[in-house]
Amino acid sequence: MKAYLTFSLLFFIVHVVCYMVAGVIDLQLAKKMYAGKNRLYKSFFRNMDDDKESNRIALLLLPSQLIRAVLMSVVLYPILPALKALSFEMQFLFMGSLMFVYADFASAIPFSNTIEGLVYLQKEFVKKRVFWTIQLEAILYSIMFGLLAAWIVI
Repeated sequence: MKAYLTFSLLFFIVHVVCYMVAGVIDLQLAKKMYAGKNRLYKSFFRNMDDDKESNRIALLLLPSQLIRAVLMSVVLYPILPALKALSFEMQFLFMGSLMFVYADFASAIPFSNTIEGLVYLQKEFVKKRVFWTIQLEAILYSIMFGLLAAWIVI
């Protein structure tokens, strides 16, 4: 049991580091989507320019990511022994691909970088520039996560 709890704790740390790094990098490219008077996601994202909203988001950031990380790590418990048997490269490929495919691109959530989004969202949300800007964050996260997660599985 201790090994599983340790895995979940390390998973949380890896997830938060990758989430923050990829998010900060992508935010530099996507500021007009998330902030400002004419932001793309104005109709459904909270206003980060509002101090009250920004503080609320900052307060909920770590607890929400802890919940996500615990849920994602627990789902992997049954296959941890099989993962440990894989080489570092295969662990990286599996963990990175898992995050990219299941958590992002093939997610059932319609967003600017998902298959569902390409099908259901209005054109302004899935223009090439918007799609690739948001996809960049998913790719960065997945690569970093795959590398660090493979390190903790060993």
